[in-house]
Amino acid sequence: MSPTSFLNKISLKSRRQILRKNSTDAERKLWTRIRNKQLPGLKFYRQFSVGPYILDFYCPVCRLAIELDGGQHAKIKQKIYDDKRTDFLRCNNISVIRFWDNDVLQNIDGVLKKVELNLTPPRLASLVEAGHPPLKIRGGVKRKTHAESRTSSRHFNSDYRERRKIFNYKKKPA
Repeated sequence: MSPTSFLNKISLKSRRQILRKNSTDAERKLWTRIRNKQLPGLKFYRQFSVGPYILDFYCPVCRLAIELDGGQHAKIKQKIYDDKRTDFLRCNNISVIRFWDNDVLQNIDGVLKKVELNLTPPRLASLVEAGHPPLKIRGGVKRKTHAESRTSSRHFNSDYRERRKIFNYKKKPA
């Protein structure tokens, strides 16, 4: 499975959008404190899919998932599902930390401290040694800036003018 089909699957896009629109109070509260690189300059995504699962929050640099659990997660069937999901993520080198919704709503600073303790970006060397390819940058090749594209077209045009001079091309009368 290629990394692009494994992360943020297109087939789960509409489900992720619905989850973002219908986020819980705890999710909204935590999101306001971790969005826009507020935690040591690290980018978090919300409702990010990894394989068949949609994570509440995910930091790809640290490979850290944050899951917020409501009362339904205390049920046995849900615990079994959560354990299976956590095992899947850990097998893919993604750490998972879980918080109860009440903890986020009543002690957001304590939750953020625990998250910060888990923010240890892996060194590239250790990833390569473990046989993991570096993460691909979304979007692929870097696009030229407006100034760069103008410069390259200017060079092309000047080369064209030089060739016309050398071969004495003349425009044909219309």
